[in-house]
Amino acid sequence: MTAYAVAHLRAITVDQGVVDYLEGIDATLAPYDGRFIIHGGPKEELEGHFTDDLIVIAFPDLDAARGWYRSPDYQALAPLRIQAAEGDVFLIDGVDADHRATDILKGLGVV
Repeated sequence: MTAYAVAHLRAITVDQGVVDYLEGIDATLAPYDGRFIIHGGPKEELEGHFTDDLIVIAFPDLDAARGWYRSPDYQALAPLRIQAAEGDVFLIDGVDADHRATDILKGLGVV
């Protein structure tokens, strides 16, 4: 099942560290078949006000996502991002193609 690395970043300072991070991250993704599916960019706000950046990277599965994040190559770059931005980063499983909204109720014991 596809898994995702998600980063919600705020207060980003674009400095040489961020440039180095961005120049190096693609090479860290390749061995784990990771690819950006959202990488900041303009947003069409429909409800609320979201001024931060959202980054989503897809991986074939959670093991690949963990492998990438824990890899020495990515861990060498991570401090550059951490020094330049506040934020939250997490890994999460996606859902199957046949997933329906009410499926979440099963996990909550409602259905």
